[in-house]
Amino acid sequence: MPSSYKPYFQLQVSSLLAEFINNEVFPSLSLKISQQEFWQGFSILTRDLAKTNKHLLLERERLRDALNDWHTKNPGPITDLDHYKSYLRTIGYLQERPKSIEKILTAHIDHEMSLQAGPQLVVPISNARYALNAINARWGSLYDALYGSDVIEERSGLEKGDKYNVARGLEVVKYVRKFLDKVIPLDSQASHFAVDQYVVDAEGKLMAHLTAGNWVHLENPLALVGYQGAPDDPSGLLFKHNELHIQILINRHSAVGREDVSGVADVLVESALTTILDFEDSVSTVDAEDKVQAYRNWLGIVKGTLSVSMTKGDRSFHRSLNEDVFYTDARSKTLASLHGRSLLLIRNVGHLMTNPAILYQGDAGEWNEIPEGIMDAVVTSLIAVYDLQKNRDHPLRNSRCGSVYIVKPKMHGPEEVAFSCEIFRRVEGLLGLTENTLKIGIMDEERRTSLNLLACIEKAKYRVVFINTGFLDRTGDEIHTALCAGAVLRKGDMKHSDWIKAYELNNVASGLVSGFSKKAQIGKGMWAMPDLMALMMSTKIGQLKAGASTGWVPSPTAATLHALHYHEVDVFQQQDVLAEAISDLSIFDKYLDSLLQIPVLATPSWSQTEILEELNNNVQGILGYVVRWIDQGVGCSKVPDIYNVGLMEDRATLRISSQHIANWLRHGIVNREQVLQTFENMAKVVDEQNKMDMAYCPMAGHLSQSLAYQAALALVFEGEVETNGYTEPILHTYRLRHKNKVIG
Repeated sequence: MPSSYKPYFQLQVSSLLAEFINNEVFPSLSLKISQQEFWQGFSILTRDLAKTNKHLLLERERLRDALNDWHTKNPGPITDLDHYKSYLRTIGYLQERPKSIEKILTAHIDHEMSLQAGPQLVVPISNARYALNAINARWGSLYDALYGSDVIEERSGLEKGDKYNVARGLEVVKYVRKFLDKVIPLDSQASHFAVDQYVVDAEGKLMAHLTAGNWVHLENPLALVGYQGAPDDPSGLLFKHNELHIQILINRHSAVGREDVSGVADVLVESALTTILDFEDSVSTVDAEDKVQAYRNWLGIVKGTLSVSMTKGDRSFHRSLNEDVFYTDARSKTLASLHGRSLLLIRNVGHLMTNPAILYQGDAGEWNEIPEGIMDAVVTSLIAVYDLQKNRDHPLRNSRCGSVYIVKPKMHGPEEVAFSCEIFRRVEGLLGLTENTLKIGIMDEERRTSLNLLACIEKAKYRVVFINTGFLDRTGDEIHTALCAGAVLRKGDMKHSDWIKAYELNNVASGLVSGFSKKAQIGKGMWAMPDLMALMMSTKIGQLKAGASTGWVPSPTAATLHALHYHEVDVFQQQDVLAEAISDLSIFDKYLDSLLQIPVLATPSWSQTEILEELNNNVQGILGYVVRWIDQGVGCSKVPDIYNVGLMEDRATLRISSQHIANWLRHGIVNREQVLQTFENMAKVVDEQNKMDMAYCPMAGHLSQSLAYQAALALVFEGEVETNGYTEPILHTYRLRHKNKVIG
């Protein structure tokens, strides 16, 4: 074996990873096993589980071939639904719906996942600064979020500009006061805008003095939870509404507070209740070097030592984990605290990819790359033991309930969910953890999972804490499934398909009948346009009305603004209403029928202008994302689309675009020469969009030497045969070639 690997039983472990685990993770970690026993157990676990992992991937291929065969013989939209369902059951793709639905039995779930509803951030674990910003986004400045976003329109006189705009600031204050009037109203129909002084009386009730000279109280006295400073001259007031907290900060000496009649310097809202630290779609971790960087950041977060210093212009910043928020309880007058950071989940990779950081020996003596999902489960859980060993009241503890939350993506059906649970069970045994310490979040983002979601939940009923709709990957899998059926709809039209509406409804309904309300999260997907916050505020509230207790947002600012929706809608009350409507389980049969309607046209009639427009959009998006992934190792970033609208792009959006072109190629909507010409044209567009990026490597004029460009072509022209249409295998291959300086 290469000298860069160290032997541990039937594993060969990269020296980088071995030294990290042995020298950085193990010291001061209290485990019932020695390092030697850990490596031995890891070796046995890997050999056992890798066999099942391989079997499940072969099963995916068998089902893909069976579906392609059926759609080739029965092209076009589904016309005989009963025949189609019968076939899917015969091949094992579709299971019968359970006659009765079991409630989940997960225990020890933190309040942020169960009794509170609010925004959820997803952040690449490989970027320490982004990770710290997301974790600290538990509390967000409403003043900053509104001032810096388009929620406050930049009409004449209200521009952001280079210096503070007093007029714009006043609009922000008006917006916030209206929000306070709505969620923590004063009695006598008084407005917070008319308050010039807040005090807390001897009974722990808020008294607000109005500019008109009279005193008023809160309409709901119990809305005041606590305060900071002296009760007759508080520096902070803490309120609760819909189980979410709001802080009014008072400082008459601050730049903002001295201009405010009541001295209010800022209003903080509880924003990102939970944050997913992502080891998957938003990162580029292709080898031991990359994986160790990601694992090291997770270790620093769990130990509370991760910090980042940076300079912007003439200012320097230092980021570390926020401490808890301390206040005086309004009624007991005792000191209390609230979480200062998001509750953290970690997203491991799925079952598909392998990684050269560890090699394991197969039955024939051959050396194979380890399934990356198995490696992630062991290493991230090992690191999480640091958190489990902290005292419950530790100021930087993540889970107060002693749980580790692992989001598991890209699982195809109940067998794969059961396999994830088996991985977690084996890891618990290895590390000496109590059974079901490792919780699972099920990403409902693959077609076979959607069709069998109730069975998937049942397989994880002792561990599941989360289901959500990842509509981007789900769309990619829908396109790949329909590859042989016909030309798929344009992407914009697909958003309005019957299947995607049923997909969203089925997910929430499955969670509610399985007992998720006030126990586990039901989530919705990402808002992908971080600059269009006004549009988000008018749109994303629909996810709450549909029954979601969390929704993904692309930035701390978006989390702060989206948090306002959870004050406007009582999610748990909404879930109670929705649950009454799904008491008849036959509704799932209706959802199933819609889910099975594949988005293809029998006779496409697009004009050449429409076809070119769609092709340009797809190709530009592919190149804009891939060039950063391959050349810079950036797994998720804001990429300008063909209209220069910044979109948060990750592998899920790439999967859609590449599969869409592959489908149109197969069915003759476009041809190879047309696609190649479009790629050449769009390379120039993407180069121009990135000309201010000093780290950017232009593609135009160097197409044959650009690994990023070649990877983008491969994603399209090899997309038909890639497992489930995933982009990871090609991206990893070309990124490794880039890191190893292999050109051509």
